[in-house]
Amino acid sequence: MKNVGTIDRVLRVVLGSVLIALVFIGPRTPWGWIGLIPLLTAAVGFCPAYRLFGIRTCRIAPPQAGRG
Repeated sequence: MKNVGTIDRVLRVVLGSVLIALVFIGPRTPWGWIGLIPLLTAAVGFCPAYRLFGIRTCRIAPPQAGRG
């Protein structure tokens, strides 16, 4: 089940890319590897923290007719 919307995913990709760039340029800190977390959650479309706090930034799919 997905709980990360499109705009949220784009922001996560940007943030993750910037953090990973810190490993190679800038202060060259290993803390930049934390950027893998937003990249992974953006790729999968699911954030465990959002589920824990009951947050959902994607649209809920409408129920399909004829099912049941």
